[in-house]
Amino acid sequence: GENLNAIRQKGLRVDSIEGDFTLPEVEITDDPTAVGPVDTVIVGVKTWQLPEAIELMRPMIGADTAVLPLLNGVEASAQLIDQLGKHRVLGGLAKIICSLAEPGYIRHVGAKPYIALGELDNRRSKRIDRLQQVLTDAGVTVEIPPNIDAALWAKFLFVVSWGGVGTITRAPIGTLRDIPQTRKMLEQAMTEIFNVAMARKVHLPEDIISGTMAFVDTLPAGGTTSMQRDIVEGRLSEIEAWNAAVVRLGQEVGVETPLHTFIYHSLLPLELKARGDTSF
Repeated sequence: GENLNAIRQKGLRVDSIEGDFTLPEVEITDDPTAVGPVDTVIVGVKTWQLPEAIELMRPMIGADTAVLPLLNGVEASAQLIDQLGKHRVLGGLAKIICSLAEPGYIRHVGAKPYIALGELDNRRSKRIDRLQQVLTDAGVTVEIPPNIDAALWAKFLFVVSWGGVGTITRAPIGTLRDIPQTRKMLEQAMTEIFNVAMARKVHLPEDIISGTMAFVDTLPAGGTTSMQRDIVEGRLSEIEAWNAAVVRLGQEVGVETPLHTFIYHSLLPLELKARGDTSF
């Protein structure tokens, strides 16, 4: 689309807290068949785009290709395994606050670029070590956590709580954390996710909520999540993989999630409107 055309014509511009730069020439295509098998496919699409992305990436999958999902949510690896096989799929997550300001122009406004990755069984492997080195050489902070699933849930607890409360209130993170009532909502949303994780045998640190709130207090005051921006601007969002997933995953293990249920049900009309399933 427009982004591809802009990068082809002008390169890629990035304004970043780590330093602005422009890449005048970028090797880019929208035709995976023209690429052929690769060492690693880094999956960086929206969660609702994953089924289509899986089909598109098949020409890039060779005998030894690894697939690293950096999607929001906690279910991407399972979807990839179901279609591509368990031996190909890694676990991973990214932390950064950025957005596409316009075609060919990315604005990075908060959080140092960070990626956590690992084998799904948490063993150390040559492909993990190689990926860590390549990404480190590119200036990314890379961590191989002792338990990648727990790391995914830790991010899930953070971003889904912020995204849900931020979208409902239409307020940036600085406002959410400063008003006692919305700060309590953030903490309640995190508590619900913590309870779901523990019931699903994902062991998160007992102090994760206080630690996550301490991190929230360091974020740029104007920060918003991608889901908040998508819903406010009338686009399809990741609500089904965020707050709706909390509700669904909680129901599977008998854990009530009243705040996430309220958030999901309240935002669903806007999501259905973006899908074209209703109009108002």
